[in-house]
This record gives sequence, C-alpha cells and structure tokens, in this order.
Amino acid sequence: MGEKVTAGGIAHDDRQRYRRRLGECLESLARLLDEKRFDRPKNLMGLEIELNLASADGMPRMMNSEVLERIASRDFQTELAQFNLEVNILPHRLSGRVLDQLAEELRTGLAYADRKAREVAARIVMIGILPTLTPEDLVSSNLSEADRYMLLNNEMRAARGEDFEIDIEGVERLTATSPSIAPEAACTSVQLHLQVTPNRFPAVWNAAQALTAVQIAIGANSPFLFGRELWRESRPPVFQQSTDTRPPELQSQGVRPRTWFGERWIESAHDLFEENVRYFPPLLPMCGEEDPLAVLEKGGVPELSELVLHNGTVYRWNRPVYAVTEGVPHLRVENRVLPAGPTVTDVIANAAFYYGLVRALADEPRPIWTRLPFAAAAENFDTACRYGIDAALQWPRPGRSGGIAQIPAVRLVLQELLPMAAAGLDGWGVAPADRDHYLGVIEARCRRRVNGASWQAAAYHRALQGGLEREEALAAMTRRYSELMHEGRPVHEWPLEGVV
Repeated sequence: MGEKVTAGGIAHDDRQRYRRRLGECLESLARLLDEKRFDRPKNLMGLEIELNLASADGMPRMMNSEVLERIASRDFQTELAQFNLEVNILPHRLSGRVLDQLAEELRTGLAYADRKAREVAARIVMIGILPTLTPEDLVSSNLSEADRYMLLNNEMRAARGEDFEIDIEGVERLTATSPSIAPEAACTSVQLHLQVTPNRFPAVWNAAQALTAVQIAIGANSPFLFGRELWRESRPPVFQQSTDTRPPELQSQGVRPRTWFGERWIESAHDLFEENVRYFPPLLPMCGEEDPLAVLEKGGVPELSELVLHNGTVYRWNRPVYAVTEGVPHLRVENRVLPAGPTVTDVIANAAFYYGLVRALADEPRPIWTRLPFAAAAENFDTACRYGIDAALQWPRPGRSGGIAQIPAVRLVLQELLPMAAAGLDGWGVAPADRDHYLGVIEARCRRRVNGASWQAAAYHRALQGGLEREEALAAMTRRYSELMHEGRPVHEWPLEGVV
C-alpha cells in the first residue's frame, strides 16, 4: 500500500468517521473529474516487480531486512513476507528505445541486489510462486517487520473470523488452512502502470480487462504451491483465497471477494472507486488531517489519502490509481495480472505486448468490450489461469458477421493480437528495433508453446523420471530455474537438461 500505517488500535467511531471521509473523497474526486483538473497526457509508464529470496539449495530465505540494509536503495522495498522484496522502476515515457532502457535498468538493479543478497547466502529469484515454499514458511511470524503488514493481517483475520482456506484443484489438488494472510506472500507479480487522462481511462481499463486472459496464457509462471502441481498460473486463486475476508455464509450470499475481477465494463474511473467504497468495508480506517472538500474550496488539490488507502486493500487485477505529483492529480491503470519472471527479457516482452495491445484495443472503432460479454472475459481469465499456454479463449470473430468463437490462445496471439500490439507500440512511438525484438519473444513463446509454467512443469517431471522424490525434484527444478534466470536467455530457449 505504501502508506505509513502504525499498529494502533481501531475504535468503532474510527470506522464511522472513515466512512464519512470516504464519501467526501468520492465527492472530491467527482468534482476534480468534472472540473477537468487532471494532468495532461504524458504517455508515462511504470514498473514494479515482487521478488523472492532463496538459498543456493532453492529454499526460501527469511531475511529481507538484512538484504535491504545491504542494498541501501530506495528502489528496493519490503513486501509482505521476509522472503519477499519489491523493486520499483521510475516512470518512463513510452517512446523510442524505452524497452531496451527498462531492460538495462532492471538487469543492472537486479544484478546489484543479487550480489548484496549473496553476501548473506541468498539469491534473488524472479518467479510467480517459489516452488519450494512449505506451509511452515507461510506463517505470521515470517511477515515482514512493518506495522502495516501486521495490522492488515489482524484486520483481515478479524473480518473473516476463522482460518483462511485454500482449496485448488488442478493437475493435483491442494487443501490447506492458515490462521493468517501469510499465504498471500507466496504470490509475486509484475505490476505495469500506465498514466491516462480521465476521458481515456474507461477505454484503457476495459481493454486491459479484456486482455488479462491473454496475458496469463502466454505469461503463466506459477504452477506449484506446497509441493502440489496446480493451475498453470496458480497465483490468482491463491491470492484470492488467502485474502478472502468472507466466511462461507457470506460467500454463499454472493458477497464480493476483495480480490476481484469485477463484474462490468465501466464508463468512468469514478465507477471503480465508487464500487470499492460501496462494496468493501474498510480494513484500515485511519483518517488523516486533510479535509478534501475544504482543500477544493480553496482551489487546492486534495491527496484523498483515505480513498487511496482503502483502494489499496481492494485487489482488482486492473486497479485504478489516483495520485498527486507536484500539485497536479493524475490517474493510472495498474495492471497486476502477470507473475514475476522468468527473466528480464521475458518481463519486458510481456510489458511490450501489454502496452502495445492495450493501446490498440482502446483505439479500435468497434471496441472489444462492445463485442465480448464481461462474463466471457471473466471466464477467459479463469481458463487461462488453469491451462496457461494451452488455453482456448472466447474472442469476438473478425469481420461483420460478429459472434464469439473459442480460439487457442497461441493462435489468437500469432494471427490477430501480435500485429495489433505492434501497431500499438508504433502509436506510442516505440522504436521498431525494440518493438520487433520484444514482440519476437512473445511470438517464439507461442510457436514453441513454452512459457515459465510449462518449463517448470516439464523440468519437474523430468526430475521425477530421473529418480528424485517430489520435494527433491521441486528443489532441483528451482535451482536450475534460478541458474537460467540469472543467465538471462528468455524462457522459450531454456533447456530441460541440467535439472538432475
């Protein structure tokens, strides 16, 4: 959430006062939108990646504070558990050689962080879910040493009133319970930010929602948890279930989960903020000193800190973000769909595909959200998580005939979406060399039908066939993954040799 939250008590009247303040924030946001007070378009994008710390044998290392002390850079921060870090790349303008520039900055930063981690016998591993995690690793005593994490854990536990349950049936079935939200920490992601104007926001958000399934299908990298082979991208169900504050009775009543795909296409950014306030009780009801309406009356720009804090506790896969920079407000779409890894090249290729395609879809004269039912987009997301690069997705038929067809994700990408992504990158002014190189990685992934999840599964089964037991096979695969990740070749070029 990025907020300075302290672990004090929360009284009943705090919640009532906070709810009133959220209403004032929403009114202020509506006025800012009506008065067109937002920043002009700058084509700015941003990137965050959540990381894991593991030892040379592939097991998690609970020492982010020690590693961060050695890194000593504001670009790296804590995340939920002590085996997590996050790296933040400063905003860049989407133009020219930006993709290669991002790749170089990431390689330099991660190499430096890894050198510092090795001083305390750890390595940086960029992967959706660390395959060697056990239930004993994901406990509240291993949460990071920051007040906001413990307070969030306490409030989510109190809201649920009982243990969190994980029940996922994929290749194998996993059932587990946890008295804390610590299993959420298993899920490490890439977050792609795009600053947009209010008028542009609905089209970009709708386009981002429509393409989430395609992102997952080609970018899946999280097939294991607690020694079980689950969905090809198991992060979304793990994250949803480990943050689900609804007891079974509320689930049966259709109350919405805090990790949420959504239920409709939107017409305004205000729709999403208003839904977040209307549907979800505050978890951290802490009011600041600012009176947002009074700030507006004086001609100022309010920070809307209560709304921003609340918004950070509703986990949409495409999250609306309000922020103020140098006294000017702006809006961003934060795409939170992709898992971390496998390599820097893969991360930047995924980003290139997303930024190009989201622009192309938002610019279409017949927008996809007028041709694809929202329920189909949600079903696509679930299908892509289950089957990864082997998924078949519902997609509008080209031409005037209309209707929906079920198309293998790789065919959809190769025949229809890659050309659109290329055109979108051209629209941003991205250099052709960057466009062709990184979209070429996506093309090769599809032609070879290999992504991080499929490589992990194949390497794991090869280790089993080589005579290793389940836990040994997962550890061997994780060690080999880490080696290849640091070598840097994109995952579709990774060999299966060397696991055993």
